[in-house]
Amino acid sequence: MYDVNKIRQDFPFLAQKINNKSVLFFDTGASAQKPQAVIESITEAYAYNYANVHRGVYYLSQEASKKYENVRQIVQRFLNSKSTDEIVITKGTTEAINLVASSLGKSIIKPNDEIIVTEMEHHANFVPWQMLCEDKNLAFKVAVVKDNGELDVENLLALVTAKTKILAITLCSNVLGTINPVKDIIKQVREINPDIVVLVDGAQAVIHTKVDVQDLDCDFFVFSGHKLYGPTGVGILHGKYELLKQLPPYNYGGDMVEEVTIAKTTFAFPPYRFEAGTPNIVGAIGLGSAIEYVDSIGMSNIEKHEQKLLKYATSEFNKIDGLNIIGQAKHKAGVITFSIEGCNAGDIGELLAIKGICVRTGKHCAHPLMYRMGVTSIVRMSFGMYNTFEEIDLFIIALKKVISQLK
Repeated sequence: MYDVNKIRQDFPFLAQKINNKSVLFFDTGASAQKPQAVIESITEAYAYNYANVHRGVYYLSQEASKKYENVRQIVQRFLNSKSTDEIVITKGTTEAINLVASSLGKSIIKPNDEIIVTEMEHHANFVPWQMLCEDKNLAFKVAVVKDNGELDVENLLALVTAKTKILAITLCSNVLGTINPVKDIIKQVREINPDIVVLVDGAQAVIHTKVDVQDLDCDFFVFSGHKLYGPTGVGILHGKYELLKQLPPYNYGGDMVEEVTIAKTTFAFPPYRFEAGTPNIVGAIGLGSAIEYVDSIGMSNIEKHEQKLLKYATSEFNKIDGLNIIGQAKHKAGVITFSIEGCNAGDIGELLAIKGICVRTGKHCAHPLMYRMGVTSIVRMSFGMYNTFEEIDLFIIALKKVISQLK
């Protein structure tokens, strides 16, 4: 049985008050709160087990290295990657995507090749590819989104040609919560072009639903730790090993080389060739703890709980005059984005904040999608494993008061 009240006790943040009001945190899509298990693992790592990794023969360094490398095993199981050699530890989703874009640009890309993205991408999975196309004289193609917030798959497939080298696509929209049928899309684009390289942005997906990279059959999969109840400054790049071996490094420095001479430098095998310099050791350990915590609750249990919250909140929102839910795809994660006639999204967010309610407002790092949906600024309510039906009721009451203040 899913005991949300017990889960809430694991999150110290939720016990505090803002403006003498209990905090209602509905911004997990931006960054999740951290369970005590993650906080303790970070504290313990700094207090008792800290040393640099991969560099020392002494006990502390060896132990730190073991803990750091154990994170690859945790992530491998979490994503169902084939081996730990496919797990690159990065600073986050943004760096992981830039790493892939840069390395592919140095290797397989040729003038007049094509790259496809979608209108619903976060800027982190849009701008790097756009810049690569400008730099290398490539065709930059953008698949469109339907009025209901679903990806137009037929339009995307029509964009694929023999010249298409890369498809970069989100599994779950950070703005709309739309879950794209990525497995089917990958299968269909490869029927048109078997050599296409597919990168999947999983930053939003991994916090809401179970991911199996072998089942998806993507070439690359990326996500961040801080959205998955872990620390900031750490993320993951999963890449098929045979493809990783073909890619040149993104950064250069210590610990990513095989040998350095005045005449030549040779590089380590993946994943280490992509991890130059001292990594975010403690951040990685914290990410491992976060994944273990999520696994202890069960991703399927979290997903079921959030889907119930989504259904309930959507039903209640539909009763509010003037409230327009942006994006009503059939398959959605625990995200509701909305606007209210005659009210500025920023003003709504500020007035809710005074009441201790945390939501995201603005353009959500997804300008092309905002333009497509015909909005300039919207409010996003995103759920986490710790949110409750009672919190939704309190949110609705507060929102109605805010609307009356603004109209």
